[in-house]
Amino acid sequence: MPLRRKELDAPALKALAHPLRVQILRTLEVRGQVSVTGLAGELGETTGAVSYHLRQLARHGLVEEGDPEQGTGVGRRRRLWRMAVDEIHISGHAFLADEDTREAAGFLLREFESSRSRRLAHWFATATTWPEEWQQASSDMDGTLTLDPAQTRALADELKAVLDRYRQLPPGEGARHVDVQYAVYPTAEGAQP
Repeated sequence: MPLRRKELDAPALKALAHPLRVQILRTLEVRGQVSVTGLAGELGETTGAVSYHLRQLARHGLVEEGDPEQGTGVGRRRRLWRMAVDEIHISGHAFLADEDTREAAGFLLREFESSRSRRLAHWFATATTWPEEWQQASSDMDGTLTLDPAQTRALADELKAVLDRYRQLPPGEGARHVDVQYAVYPTAEGAQP
């Protein structure tokens, strides 16, 4: 199945720039299909608030109704929601340069980075409670390279291609969601152009 990628435009960016909406997307990304009641319980929100934010996200093509699930009672079905896309891309620099979208873009970029940091810190805090095979499979690294802009873009594209290749593999026995985090950017350390 081809990768469903959503390039955020200004209206979608502004719609996503809300803490609960970011949490909803992350939960759907990890859990797959979830009911409004399930999301509300997991996120500590009312079903009315969650329903409202799901509708706003759906208006911008970020989420969609999933396959209905048989509910309790005669003829009742639970309405499930899921991600409408596999990947959301944001051209953060262009949005940061635009006065009309700067605040929303800044919020989203900070929120995404904060969420990554929390997830990695949680892994470090709980890693020893995981089976040994998962402890050995995990990895954390960083590095500094000396690259020109074209090489930097090539590196970012190659890392993305590796991620896409693994995304297409069928899950093996005992598979779990695995968080992959990377960022490629010039540093302010050392000599600057």
